[in-house]
Amino acid sequence: MKYHKLINKVFLLSLVTLLFVQTANAQDSKKDKKEQKIAEIENLVQSKNFVFIAQNAQPLNGRNINLTSLYDVRLSADTVVTDLPYFGRAFVAPMNPSEGGIHFTSTQFTYTIDERKKGGWDITILPKDAKDVRQMFLTVSREGYATLRVSSNNRQNIGFSGYITSKSNRR
Repeated sequence: MKYHKLINKVFLLSLVTLLFVQTANAQDSKKDKKEQKIAEIENLVQSKNFVFIAQNAQPLNGRNINLTSLYDVRLSADTVVTDLPYFGRAFVAPMNPSEGGIHFTSTQFTYTIDERKKGGWDITILPKDAKDVRQMFLTVSREGYATLRVSSNNRQNIGFSGYITSKSNRR
């Protein structure tokens, strides 16, 4: 009888120890994954080779709009390709109705990165060969969440929220 109680206590003690070790390993693994994600996002921002996926649009005068289709800004070292919707007031209507939205490809642009005090980056993109877009201001968190503000010459400003990812991980 004493032998069975001793075995039960040893088994219970081993089980509790195993649970503590497993919990500690899980926390370390979670921390390692987070640090790896932060390093990946920093590498994407510094390399100028990523995709911003827009999930929501915030027009200047209106409510938040959930985007159900794939809208993005694809950035590489020498090209910016923008495919975004537009909601808001346009001061000059396009001649062709299919030219609505923010669609352009730019090969002449400046790309400026500033580190934020609490982590993350502020990225300013100034396309020189886009007809209507004057400036794109992208704020990226360390985890990859991002907001994009687009300033236009002939339209009200508009904002987008979403995330950045590598071109190979695009939805």
